[in-house]
Amino acid sequence: MFLDAELATIALCWRIERRDGVAVGLTAHDRDLVVDGLVHRAAPGMTPSAIQRSEGLEADTMDVAGALTSVAIGERDLLSGRWDGARVVLFAVDWTDPVSRVELGEGVIGAVELGNAGFTAELRGASAALDRAVVEETSPECRAELGDRRCRVAMAGRRRFARVVACVGAVVTLDSSAEGLGGGLLRWFGGANCGLESAVARGVGAVVTLRAVPAFVVEAGVLVEVVEGCDKSLATCAGRFGNAVNFRGEPFLPGIDLLTRYPGA
Repeated sequence: MFLDAELATIALCWRIERRDGVAVGLTAHDRDLVVDGLVHRAAPGMTPSAIQRSEGLEADTMDVAGALTSVAIGERDLLSGRWDGARVVLFAVDWTDPVSRVELGEGVIGAVELGNAGFTAELRGASAALDRAVVEETSPECRAELGDRRCRVAMAGRRRFARVVACVGAVVTLDSSAEGLGGGLLRWFGGANCGLESAVARGVGAVVTLRAVPAFVVEAGVLVEVVEGCDKSLATCAGRFGNAVNFRGEPFLPGIDLLTRYPGA
C-alpha cells in the first residue's frame, strides 16, 4: 500500500458528477492525473476539511473549499444551481501509479457559500437522509408532485417542446400556447442555460412568467421543454385533472386557527 511507503506520494482527488451527466475530475497534485479513464485536472486550490465520521446515527459531514475557475467550476454556474445535488467522491491516489486509490468520502453537494477568495461546498453523506422527517405533516395542499407515482396523472401529453421568441427579464414569449403552465417547469435545451430548469409562476397565451430571471442571457430561437404544473389545490386536482382520488392533502382538516375563531367571525 502506498500509504505505508517511506516516501509519501499521496495526491487527493475529487470526482464530481453533475445531475446532467457531466463529470469533472480535480486533484490537489501539481499536474494532471488520469484515474479510471477520467483526466483529473490539477487544482492546487482545492482543499477538503477534516472528514468527520461516527459509528452512531449522526450525519457525516465534510466541506470542500476551492478557488472559482471559469474552466472547472464557475461562480455563475454555482449560483444558477448547475452543481446542486452533484455527486462527489473524494479519494487519495498514488500519483506515481494512479491505479491504487483509497476512498475517503462520498456525498452530494448541499449548501454552497461564496466568498471573495472562492467557494465552500458542503458534502452530505448517505446518513444525512436520517435528518429528514419520518412521516409527512398534514397540509391543505397536495404533497405529491404532478405526475409522480403518488399523483398518477399521465404526463405524456402535458409536456412539449417550444421555441423562445423573446425573453425580457423573467417574462418569456414562446411560439406556442403557454396555458396551464402555472406551477410547472421550463427546461432549457439550448443556449447558455442548457441543462437548467426554471420554475413557472404563470402562463397566459404564449407568455410565460418565470419565478426568477434566467441565470444566463436567453437568445431567440432557443429550444425549451415546457411541463404543465398544478397549484396543488383539491379544486384543481378534481376539476382539471379528474384525480381527486389520489389527492395527497387534508383540505378540510381544521387548523390551529380554529382556536382563534368566534361566533360571527
